[in-house]
Amino acid sequence: MNMDELKRQAAAKALEHVRDGMKLGLGTGSTAKHFVELLGERVAGGLKVIGVPTSETTRADAQRCGVPLTTLDEVDRLDLTVDGADEVDPALNLIKGGGGALLREKIVAAASDRMIVIADDSKWVPTLGRFPLPVEVIPFGLSATRRAIADVFAKCGLHGEMAIRSGKDGHAFVTDGGHWIIDARLGTITDAPRLAGLLGAIPGVVEHGLFIGLASTAMLAGSQGIRVFERP
Repeated sequence: MNMDELKRQAAAKALEHVRDGMKLGLGTGSTAKHFVELLGERVAGGLKVIGVPTSETTRADAQRCGVPLTTLDEVDRLDLTVDGADEVDPALNLIKGGGGALLREKIVAAASDRMIVIADDSKWVPTLGRFPLPVEVIPFGLSATRRAIADVFAKCGLHGEMAIRSGKDGHAFVTDGGHWIIDARLGTITDAPRLAGLLGAIPGVVEHGLFIGLASTAMLAGSQGIRVFERP
């Protein structure tokens, strides 16, 4: 079974938790795309749900699949968000943002009663940090922001290369919100909650890819089937 089939298995498992009348957060990325496609099949069969997409890409996918959409301005709370992750640790803390949608993903997850993470089991790690940590920043004052980020890393005993993410055109990747992303290769993040708090306090940092205490369940598909983890 290839990686894409594993991702679809995890998406199908998450779909078992969707009930008629739910308001859903729709994640971004290759695994979340499978969920949107499978959800569209259920909607075509009569399932009544409404979704809030976490990116313009997901919005287009949902519209293509016939999933009705709304916004967080029109609904006050979501029942469930289903999204992927770049890394998941045993406490179900996450690194997200490899697809560049971390800001909207975190807003939607925080507005949800429950978040299910779906991924292949290569995303499971004992400690976060192997995947580069995305930090979404405002381009204005970028050098000052980078210095402040480096200072926070040092305060947490971390160091590593920081690079502005490039888009397909070779220029800086621009998020749906009009911001840039710094990818930090830290190797191991020993205290993710502390780092998350310090990064969030930096002027110029819009958001970061550490999702702490947001995921309630992780469904990881591998060669031995799907493993389900609940937040301790």
